Amino acid sequence: MILARVIGNVVSTEKHPCYKGHKIMIVQPVNAHGEDKGYSFLSCDATQAGPGDLVLVQQEGNTARQLLGTKNDPFHSVIVGIVDEIHVPKE
Repeated sequence: MILARVIGNVVSTEKHPCYKGHKIMIVQPVNAHGEDKGYSFLSCDATQAGPGDLVLVQQEGNTARQLLGTKNDPFHSVIVGIVDEIHVPKE
């Protein structure tokens, strides 16, 4: 599971049929303090997330396919939750 922030969405007029009806978002992985880490990537939204939302992303094809489609669909990443707040213990 990856903590990430939604930074935008993707619009496409031509796409694989399995993507019809699904919203594709650009997500940026972040650490527990909200600082960027790594590279942004595309993720299919299963939670009605929007730009600026802190989300949980499952980046594993089998989980994405189970939530969104069939075993042969090309899903690799899915937003599975919207984070309300994070509590980090003081060191």
